Amino acid sequence: MPTLPGIRTGVSRLVRSRWARRAMTVAALVAVTSVGVTVGVLLGGRGESDVGPFRVAFHVTLAADGGTEVAVPPLGSLFLDSHEGPAQLTARLDSLDQRRTEALINDPAALARAGETAPQDLRDALVRLGLRTLGVAVLASMVLAAVTFRSVRRVAWSGGLALLITGGTLGTAAATLRPQALAEPRYEGLLANAPALIGDAQRIADDYGRYAEQLQRLVGNVGKLYATVSSLPIYQASPDTTRLLHVSDLHLNPAAWPVIKTVVDQYDIDAVIDTGDITDWGSEPETTYVSMISQLDVPYVYIRGNHDSPRTAAAVASQPNAVVLDNSVTVVAGLRIAGIADPRFTPDKREEASGPWDESPTTVEGAGELLATTIRALDAPVDLALVHDPASAPALNGLVPVVLAGHTHRREVTVLPPTGEVTTRLAVQGSTGGAGLRGLEGDEPTPMAMSVLYLGPDRQLEAYDDIRVGGTGTAQVSLDRKVIEAPPVSAPPASGAPTPVVRPANR
Repeated sequence: MPTLPGIRTGVSRLVRSRWARRAMTVAALVAVTSVGVTVGVLLGGRGESDVGPFRVAFHVTLAADGGTEVAVPPLGSLFLDSHEGPAQLTARLDSLDQRRTEALINDPAALARAGETAPQDLRDALVRLGLRTLGVAVLASMVLAAVTFRSVRRVAWSGGLALLITGGTLGTAAATLRPQALAEPRYEGLLANAPALIGDAQRIADDYGRYAEQLQRLVGNVGKLYATVSSLPIYQASPDTTRLLHVSDLHLNPAAWPVIKTVVDQYDIDAVIDTGDITDWGSEPETTYVSMISQLDVPYVYIRGNHDSPRTAAAVASQPNAVVLDNSVTVVAGLRIAGIADPRFTPDKREEASGPWDESPTTVEGAGELLATTIRALDAPVDLALVHDPASAPALNGLVPVVLAGHTHRREVTVLPPTGEVTTRLAVQGSTGGAGLRGLEGDEPTPMAMSVLYLGPDRQLEAYDDIRVGGTGTAQVSLDRKVIEAPPVSAPPASGAPTPVVRPANR
């Protein structure tokens, strides 16, 4: 049996062996090089350059997720899923050159010319930034290795390893570059600036993947904001795009109405779609809450949720610009919209609670089936279907391209399994009211959620913006844009069936 002195002797010999020394040297070399690369990226991964009319500060950092942030003080930031890690790029639009700013104001064509050069300016700036980052990282690693090892050979090895690590990192970012990410930005900043900064979804959908044109539009949008004295930008809407604002589950939150009004005005919304639970208990005093609908100046299409009573629906219907759907169809902004109320009335959140009225069907699944029967009886296709609970949606699969719902207080968009010629996309909205008073029960208030839907001339959904406003009720928002690559194909209209009454929207 080996003794303790024998074990110590064996360990000592192992440590002094040539292979052990080499392993320790390699580990030390890798550690020193890693520190040198990190220091080099911090020192060299910074720079400034002129991109179009802007002076842009660039910054490269090490990050596992990659991506790009375009910061436009004080308007906000755009976050793009532009590439894979481990390098993250930040581009900060610091200022406009005074001479160029005057040129923009005096000569509108100057902005267009500046935008045309922006893609090449950006490419040149990024190449210079990459080369500088690479050079400084290699130099920092070699200097640190020289101080640590005092060996020319190990310094050379450190430099080569730093070149491999840094070059591989930048090469990975370049190889995984996704120019189309500019079409789907995530915005954070002031709500009033969001439409002008991210641009128009219709044009982005038309030019999807055209990196140079998207960059020119971004430069143009921001340049116009800087070149005007108005703090609130004017958003020019495309004439052939229909914009809908999907809200749900306001739950009596008065802070929701100013945000809805701002989005309606800034995005040039054509109609608001409300998928229910505008109140909490459906009582008479709560009906005064819906009076704000009339101040939106656009059609307001509503279905009743499980927290809303017939009294609530009647109060909404009394608003001059509102239409209430309950197993019926309306035409708003050129779109045919079908909707049905939630069959339950459970304001105390107990599923077994029965409502004060007797109606059929008694299940949310049955409600979806009833609305599907109504849609099949039409002589024209339906563009949107509205249900409160997403459990009603499966019955509508294959009948309509888009089903809007709420109830869950969680934003989720899914494509239902194909069952026919029409591909159905189910869009469940979060709580536009931040779940009302319930949203204050957690550690942090629930954010207010709403979405802008963009439908093209063929009435197909082409893109949508998911907007989340902090639960504090401030104007700080997060906005995610999603572009629909392949719009679903509409089914041919049913024939030989009676046509239900279609209720026109009140304006």
